[in-house]
Parts: sequence; C-alpha cells; structure tokens
Amino acid sequence: MRLLIAGGGGFRVPLIFRALVAGPFSGLVTELVLYDVDPARLEAVTAVLDSMPGGEGARLPVHATTDLAEALPGTDMVFAAIRPGGTAGRVADEKVAQDLGLLGQETTGAGGISYALRTIPHMLHLAGLMREHCPEAWLINFTNPAGMVTEALVPVLGPRVIGICDSAGGLVQRAASAARVPSPEGRLDGVGYYGLNHLGWLYRLESGGRDVLPGLLADAGALQSFEEGRLFPQPFLAELGMLPNEYLYYYYQRDAARQAMQAMAQTRGESIHSQQQELYPRLAAAGRGAYRLWEEARRSREEGYLAEARRDGERRAEEDLAGGGYERVALAAMRALSGGGDTHLVLNTRNAPVPARQPEAHPPVSATAAAAASQPAIPGLPADAVVEVPCTVTANGAVPLAQKAPDGPQLGLLQRVKEVERLVVRAATTGNRDAALEAFGRHPLVDSPELAAKLLAGYEQAFPALGKMWEGGRR
Repeated sequence: MRLLIAGGGGFRVPLIFRALVAGPFSGLVTELVLYDVDPARLEAVTAVLDSMPGGEGARLPVHATTDLAEALPGTDMVFAAIRPGGTAGRVADEKVAQDLGLLGQETTGAGGISYALRTIPHMLHLAGLMREHCPEAWLINFTNPAGMVTEALVPVLGPRVIGICDSAGGLVQRAASAARVPSPEGRLDGVGYYGLNHLGWLYRLESGGRDVLPGLLADAGALQSFEEGRLFPQPFLAELGMLPNEYLYYYYQRDAARQAMQAMAQTRGESIHSQQQELYPRLAAAGRGAYRLWEEARRSREEGYLAEARRDGERRAEEDLAGGGYERVALAAMRALSGGGDTHLVLNTRNAPVPARQPEAHPPVSATAAAAASQPAIPGLPADAVVEVPCTVTANGAVPLAQKAPDGPQLGLLQRVKEVERLVVRAATTGNRDAALEAFGRHPLVDSPELAAKLLAGYEQAFPALGKMWEGGRR
C-alpha cells in the first residue's frame, strides 16, 4: 500500500510511522509519502523518523514532497491532518473568541467555526486532486473539525472519505477498563454511542450480554480512575445515565471552562505555538537525537491537554501520556479498507449509507432490506448528515450501526449543532457570508447575533483570506 500523509510535517506524524514499523500494523504500508507546504517542517519530521529506534529491518521507504499533484498518482490511501495557518492560526481561533468573553477552544464553539471556514476549501482542493490523480484511493480525514470537514467532502468523494477521531474510541476503552470488563476493541456491537465529532455520549457498555454502564456510573471510585469520569461530578453522571465525550465539558461546565481558560497565562494554542516554533529547528539539527527531543515534547504537550478541566497539581494518567490512539484508529480503518479483514470502529460517516448500486445480474434487493440499509443510525438527524457512531468497516467502506434514539436534551443539542455545522459547510463551499454569520450566532456556546457579528469581524481581520472568500459568494 502506498500511503500519502497530507500534513506530513505535522507533530504527530511520528506516531503513525512508529505504528507502521512495529506491532500489528507492521507491513501494512510499503511506501510512505509525506506532503506538506512547509519544507522546513518536512525536514524536521524526517529527522525524527530517521532517528527512531528499531534498526534497519524496521525501515519504511519515506519520500517527502511539497508538490501534491506529483505525490498523488499511484496512491492507495490518503491520510489528511492539515492545519491551514499553522499553530499561529490556532492562536487566533482561540484568542478572538476569548477576547469577547467566550470559550476559546480550537474545535468547539466559535474557534471551531473559524477553523472549519478556512480549512474546508483546502480539503476540497485535496479531494478534487484525488479524483483527478487517484480516484480509487480512500481519504482518511483527521483534519479538524473532523465532522464538519468530512461532511464537506462527502459530496465530492462519496463513501470513499471517512472521518476519524480518537476521542470517542478512547472513551469506550477507558470506560471498559474502569468497569473491569474485556476491552471491546474490534467488536462494538455491545457498545452504544451516538453523537457528532467532539459531541457524543456513551450510553451502553455490555459485557456478557449485560449493560455494565449503570454500575460504573454509580461507582465514584471507578469514575475517578479515568479522564472522562473525573471531568463531571458523579451525581451528575448517575442522573444523566451516560458518559459524555470529554469535549462536552465545554457545554456542561461552560462557565468553569471559560473562567479557567481566562485565568491561564497562555491559551493552549499559544503554548503549542511557542513550543513548536522553538522545537522544529532543533529537530532538524539534532541528528540521532531528534527522536528523543520529539518524544519529550510530545509528553509535555499531552500533559497540557484539557488542563483547564483539572484541579491544581492534578496530572493526566500515565496511560494517557504514553501516546497512541488516533494512529491506531486510522491504521485499523486503512487495513480493513484495503481488504485486511473487517473491523469495528467509532467513526465519522454518513448517518445512513447510500445503498450500493446492484449489478444487473445480481438478485434484486427486497424493499424491506433496502429500507433497513438506508435508515439513519441516529434517529432524529438527517440521513445525509455526517455523525460519529460505531461502524463496521470492510473493503467496501464504513457502515454505521443503528443506535437508540437520543433523549430530548441530547437530540436537541445534536440537531442544533448539526444545523450550525451545515451552515459552516455552506459558507465555506459557496462563499456565503450570511451563512457564516448565522452559524456563529446559532451555536449554543455563542447564542447571540451581536457577538456573532463581532466574532466574524474579528476572524476576518485575523484571516484576510476569509474576507476574500465572500467576494462573489452566493447569498
């Protein structure tokens, strides 16, 4: 398999490489191409890969390039994790919102809308080039905000694009460990999870045919053993009857999160930006010590994740700092898509798959079977909306597994955020400024037309390309 990583100068690329040269995914990829617009970042990441322990037997041919059209022909799989504007863009995403007294987070709320508006056009360009140069390739999208970006790409690539995130799958694994039940990895038919990217709930966790989640939610000690269980008060979780994705902290504890962020000396984006500005030149010049430098920086970065939600002196669990997660989801999906055997993963995909066209000689599919195959996995959300649910992944793509209908409060939040996401996609794909303005105002973490106008003006000042995007756009 020839794998192209778009965003090949990204900080987490060595995690993918490490998984490809050792462990269960060794041998899955025979050629790795790193594409990035920044040659200096490519040089630094290549230095890390070259210095990674493992010996010559674990080597994988790597080619780095800044020419996307040259890199795509012959590619079987594209993994996309790009960040237009770099970490400096993330700083602006967070600061514009925070300066208006709003939550300053890169994927949730106003910052996520800004991130999507400037990212979707770049991802559509990638998708268009894929259709031209490698039309049979799969696109595994990790570019954030993953749900919105994937939704924008489905009209171009259809079922050949899948969005991934390690947050939901990580919640399932951590909850299973805390409940002392066998890990459900590889089989998710006993797992109930519904949501959108960075906005979902684990509502069922079966072991031996019995739902063990109620017992876990009643056990304050067990909840304290993992990240999501510590984020929310135990009585709240017991009453909710579900485990929220960690990003729901920004909704359920909005004021606490906002105040904690305001009290920090730096935003998360500022911290990462300063770290990477100093780190990348050192990596490129470090020779055999590049991998050690990168690993130290990675652990430091993991320690600061969701710091606004932790009490003074509280550290993340060691298993959360060990690294690994998103690359396992990506590579497990790639292996299944390439014919290496079916698997089950929590993914971002269309709520109801488009029924496959049957060959003329094939026996006709019954109306009942066709209707069942086209039913939304999450009742109450549009069939063509991208959602985050357990899926069966085969060589033909990802098929979402049916989930129970969300209760009123959860469904209402999902419907409203999905409306916002679709407004953002419309704004980014048609140049409709009014849609962008409405998206900011409708988001539950903004909920104000006046603030929406100030947000959009602030982001247009920070990112002049946004203003140009509206020129000639459809209203």
